[in-house]
Amino acid sequence: MSNSIYPWQAAAWQQLQEMRERLPHAILFHGEAGTGKARFIEAFAQSLLCENVQPDGVACGACVSCGWFTQHNHPDYRRVRPEALEDEPPEAEEGTDADTGKKSKSTKAPSKEIKIEQIRQLADFMNISTHRQGLRVVALYPAEALNTPASNALLKTLEEPPPGTVFLLSSNSLDRLLPTILSRCRKFALPMPDNAAALGWLKEQGLADADSWLREQGGAPLAALAQSEAGNREDLDTLLQLLARPNIEGALKIADKLSKAPLSALVSWQQRWLYDLFSFKLSGSIRYYPRYKKELAALAGSVHTAKLLQAIKSANERRATADHPLSPKLFVEAMLLDYTACCTP
Repeated sequence: MSNSIYPWQAAAWQQLQEMRERLPHAILFHGEAGTGKARFIEAFAQSLLCENVQPDGVACGACVSCGWFTQHNHPDYRRVRPEALEDEPPEAEEGTDADTGKKSKSTKAPSKEIKIEQIRQLADFMNISTHRQGLRVVALYPAEALNTPASNALLKTLEEPPPGTVFLLSSNSLDRLLPTILSRCRKFALPMPDNAAALGWLKEQGLADADSWLREQGGAPLAALAQSEAGNREDLDTLLQLLARPNIEGALKIADKLSKAPLSALVSWQQRWLYDLFSFKLSGSIRYYPRYKKELAALAGSVHTAKLLQAIKSANERRATADHPLSPKLFVEAMLLDYTACCTP
């Protein structure tokens, strides 16, 4: 199997090859963030354009087409991503780089959305002949970054797909996509690696304390590695310390500091905390934050189940608006105060 995909994707790759004879015009790859969907898509795109594809479906890496692809200038391939990811490797699709809190050197933050102009630019590309009489391939990820005008423009293209063109999309969250876009794509699930495979890979990368990092990132190895490379757990620990001992004064005090962190990451961390709290209350088990077992046990003994379920529902709803808040500070304040109200008498 090619080194271009991750070890835990081998079975999915084999399954994908069965679709090659009757290739859909659009495939939507979906799965958890931080598991390598973008690299999988890139590998498949290269293999679709390869002129000497191998028996296992892997690109040869030696033909003219593969040369163009690896140099990022294949005339029959287009990659559509948010401006914020343009200079990042495929792994950035996973949300991992965004979650590390990297800041742009530019004074104006690059857009995290896929805009309608980017979809319109595909029109010329799709109206000219291919250079090697092969397929034309468009990779678009993450699909939930499409803003509303871009989604509608893409939908028109998917409804009347140009001949010889294949769209490869990926998504971390299908419920954030237009149902009409979902209905125009063949969905292909990319599973989360099992714990042993993820841990083994992280240890090969030289990550110390791999188990703890992996747990905190929900079992997603790329997210675990990216978070560890960010340098520390400062924002995560600041949040967890408040969640462990909820109080209004503390919530207001740290809201300003945490509002500078990636909000989607904050919500994900809180969702995992609430999962652990609910899990411990029901069965005494902890998945994500075993180093906070004592605090979780104390809270589980006092929090009311109905309030906890409401907090979980609120966190899920908050995740949908985390990428575009009206005010980051007010967003974090509301998140922490809602939680504090849930967990205090």
